[in-house]
Amino acid sequence: MYMDFHQIVSGKHYEWQLLDGHRWLKIDNDHVIETHYCQPGAKGITINTSQGSVSIDFDKLQTQSAGVNVQRLSFLPQGGVEDVGWYFRDDLLWREYGSQGSSMLSSSISSRDVEHQFSRNPEGSFTFTVGLTSYRLDFSNMTQTNCVTGLRRNVRRRPKFTSSTESLSTTSVLPQISSLQLSGGGFKWEFMGDEGEWTEYQAHICSFDSTTIETQYQLTPQGQLHFKINRFSYTLDFAKMCQVNNQIGTKRQVRRTSNFRSQQSSSTTPRWQFQDIDGRWKEYSKGNCSISSQDIELQYQQTPTGKLMFTTNNFSYELDFLAMSQRNLSTHTTRSVRRLQQ
Repeated sequence: MYMDFHQIVSGKHYEWQLLDGHRWLKIDNDHVIETHYCQPGAKGITINTSQGSVSIDFDKLQTQSAGVNVQRLSFLPQGGVEDVGWYFRDDLLWREYGSQGSSMLSSSISSRDVEHQFSRNPEGSFTFTVGLTSYRLDFSNMTQTNCVTGLRRNVRRRPKFTSSTESLSTTSVLPQISSLQLSGGGFKWEFMGDEGEWTEYQAHICSFDSTTIETQYQLTPQGQLHFKINRFSYTLDFAKMCQVNNQIGTKRQVRRTSNFRSQQSSSTTPRWQFQDIDGRWKEYSKGNCSISSQDIELQYQQTPTGKLMFTTNNFSYELDFLAMSQRNLSTHTTRSVRRLQQ
């Protein structure tokens, strides 16, 4: 489907809709759904609508509610092609084709190659190699099979997320990601209240709950989130971890804490370290920079071949998961990074 005027103005190339009776209705704030859908490890999402809670299965693009259907429309310019990623599940993570797997060998095909085969025959299959081993990718059941051992792995096709000019705003239909479906658990977002107590963000008060804020934070960890409460507008600044009243300038401290910290011991959580100038390995922590090992691990679980930006007091850095390196964006110095599985 090609772009209409509304899509061009909004900067979106997609639209999520629910079938209510005999009408397809647009889901407001559907970029929250899209953000999660583009993560290969996401199984689905739960949204709150005027008709109640609706759970969407991303693999089947179906809902678990009787009589309610879902669809994702793609709006492309004339001759345009959507940027799509193809992923397979290895022993631990979802990895994109063309990247290094747990065997540290790159496959002979990339996402673009797989998409080309898929466009030719969406119900077919084809073979490729990794090192000396041949594999068969079957589109009809979305699996990858080792032609020698018969080991079968699941495969997923997801669009690459493209940021737009949209911002999260108050609407009557607000998608909310289920904390049970967040990779590795979830996080709680709180602000310092008038009584000196930490208060969690609630959707019925400011239109956002912790899971929605966490989604936006994962997308732009150094960005901002704008919302309204009654007649006041606020800015939540992720880089400064504070909330500002845009009318009167009142500033409140904000914090992000792990919901699964009590469920997982530190001995089972992977540790992330970088090699310092003296050759010693040092662990990432909030005391030294703006992220911790736990923050890095969550992002790594979602995009194991991606990159993560973070800051210290004086510098900005780029952590490259694929190269396992950390680069100072000011001095361009690079240091090795490692992930220790306990």
